[in-house]
Amino acid sequence: MTVISGASGTGKGTVCKKLLAELPQMFYSISATTRKPRPGEVDGKEYFFITVEKFKTWLAEEKFLEHAEVYGNFYGTPAHIIEEKRNSGVDVLLEIDVQGALNVMKKCPDGVYIFLLPPSLNELCNRIKNRGTESPEVLQRRIDSATAEIAVGKNYQYVVVNDTVDAAVDKIKAILTAERCKVERNLADFEHFENSATN
Repeated sequence: MTVISGASGTGKGTVCKKLLAELPQMFYSISATTRKPRPGEVDGKEYFFITVEKFKTWLAEEKFLEHAEVYGNFYGTPAHIIEEKRNSGVDVLLEIDVQGALNVMKKCPDGVYIFLLPPSLNELCNRIKNRGTESPEVLQRRIDSATAEIAVGKNYQYVVVNDTVDAAVDKIKAILTAERCKVERNLADFEHFENSATN
């Protein structure tokens, strides 16, 4: 399981789309949210857009791997979908905020946690403003919280600066290749050799 986070406007969505295009075997986990869809977003594709009442019901039924309130809206990762994919050996990609990621770290310490940084704070502010999808009040809240979110990135295993999407994706793919080569993820290979030697 790979978790990618970053401050609002860092380019998480763009990087994840490019990563999935290059690694089509990965399963992209969609979060449920109570926020309104942005122009062009489709229910069941970018997010599951649900009511606050339904979100609270799912929360009471413990249907989320993690959940958080961000900018006055609720977000949550449906747990059963993640468990099903992981148990069947499928690589899972989660694109979630820092609050949610910290919760997932506690439940899934074997995950790969990658934090995306913008090239600079000025660039981050420009990206958020250029979206043109938020009201001035929401825009200011996002900019104000960016520094705090970036500070949380020190809790992750890896950091990738998103100066260009292609370079960021290449670095993420290199991280995933290295993770697959870790001894702890390949103990079965050692056991196979040990068993062969004793037979």
